[in-house]
Amino acid sequence: MPILHVNNRAVACRGILFDKDGTLLNLMATWGSWAELVLRAMEDQLALSGPRLAERLPGILGTRHSAGGKLSGYDPAGPLAMATAEETYGILAWQLYAAGVPWNEAIARVKSIDKEANQELRRRRTAEPLPGLLPFLEQCEGAALKLGVVTSDGGRTTGEHLEWLGISGYFRSVVTRERVRTGKPAPEMAELACRELDLLPAETVIIGDSNADMQLGKGAGLGLCVGLCAEDGGSAHLLDADVIIRDFSELRISV
Repeated sequence: MPILHVNNRAVACRGILFDKDGTLLNLMATWGSWAELVLRAMEDQLALSGPRLAERLPGILGTRHSAGGKLSGYDPAGPLAMATAEETYGILAWQLYAAGVPWNEAIARVKSIDKEANQELRRRRTAEPLPGLLPFLEQCEGAALKLGVVTSDGGRTTGEHLEWLGISGYFRSVVTRERVRTGKPAPEMAELACRELDLLPAETVIIGDSNADMQLGKGAGLGLCVGLCAEDGGSAHLLDADVIIRDFSELRISV
């Protein structure tokens, strides 16, 4: 059985599950660009109800901003990193509702804003792999490891992002939010991926950047939960990780 080496640990495994956003792809490059587009459109909407209302927008999705208002980072335990599309709609629509827009109209406007932002991302095809990811995937393929993706994102955008990164061919199972009844941190996504990959949980590793990924792995009984902390904000949020890495260069596969 292949061996995963990480931080002086050696763990036998036959498969690895990956979170997508912030783990496979640089979250800021893709969803940071999306957030800038969405927040700008929300500002335009709120400006119609009163110029001061837009002042509360920065940070509502867990983003960090410079003194000049430019998006500079995100909270790995916040909505941008962890929320589903439906949860994000609720966060954004509440801002419009609080400004006097009827709830049904607020939801409709937010969905329209999201659609336009995603169309712009598709035009740009904005996606960057995390450092060391591509060589690590090649190692996994060379060791005949079975790989899967478990993500709170939807099927369409997940497929697009994996294609833009040029890595879709590595994964034999892709479990998105709509494929399960209960999303992260419940174990259902990992359980489904293990069934599709014909893996026992104990011989499977998960790699993710949120504690929900770690809780998912623990709940499913996976053999190792690897927390990825690529942001400068620290790793305190990865409370349930067995081991924490900064990038994929800290991982090695041997046969």
